[in-house]
Amino acid sequence: MTQEIKVYSTPTCHYCHKLKEFLKEHKIKFKEVNVAEDYEAGMRMVEQTGQQGVPVTEIDGKFVIGFNVPELKKLLKIKD
Repeated sequence: MTQEIKVYSTPTCHYCHKLKEFLKEHKIKFKEVNVAEDYEAGMRMVEQTGQQGVPVTEIDGKFVIGFNVPELKKLLKIKD
């Protein structure tokens, strides 16, 4: 089963870069949503999560706020 993963981020966000590196290291494909350029996507993110900060990762409709490695590993079934 393929998971749908979206990373809401901005180009200047340090933790966004770390999150994307983490996903790439684990060979996990994701769609990047630049909320600095896509205002509507940013507003949807805020409406769905109540968060105005990034990164926010959406994994099959579940949201992970920030660069929360334990939660990401759990939802993505990554073993240490």
